[in-house]
Amino acid sequence: MKDESSGSTGNLDDANRLRRERANELLANVAGGDETAFAELYRATSPRVFGVIVRMIHDRGEAEDLLQEVFATTWRRASTFDPARGSAITWLTTLARNSTIDRMRQQRDESLGENTAPDITDESPTPAVVVELNEERRRLEQCLDRLEPQQKSAVREAFFTGATYGELAKRLAVPLGTMKSWIRRSLMQLKTCLEE
Repeated sequence: MKDESSGSTGNLDDANRLRRERANELLANVAGGDETAFAELYRATSPRVFGVIVRMIHDRGEAEDLLQEVFATTWRRASTFDPARGSAITWLTTLARNSTIDRMRQQRDESLGENTAPDITDESPTPAVVVELNEERRRLEQCLDRLEPQQKSAVREAFFTGATYGELAKRLAVPLGTMKSWIRRSLMQLKTCLEE
């Protein structure tokens, strides 16, 4: 008897792979100033990018503003996209997360004013931790589990809390160059794992 579910999973994987490849191609074309590719990239990826932002900031109007900022930045910085380091959607969602974290920090700093000191630093997971859909999160978790514990921790901190290389190196008491190497190697391992 034929297993129907494995066939549909294979079709879904193929469709996802084709979407990733198309997004990569579009972003590469945007780097060359192709406005048509930019419009198609926006249509194809903006719902997902918007989902990342709105889950983090919980304000639809502000999320819409940030979405426009992310795509304006995409137009300006598309040439920095390197498909060898990750997919276009990963690049876009990372850009969205970083922009949203920057906005949240800016708002926090403005709301604190100069005479108010924060009482307690919130150590709970950021909203970015819950961004990925269940299936993608499950795959990502499996791939993260393949990393060495320190590298896994560093990648989680960098991408889910917005910690810088310097902050991570200090926390884990390793040289900055070592931290950069860990993150770079870990991202390459994750990319390979996610594309399997």
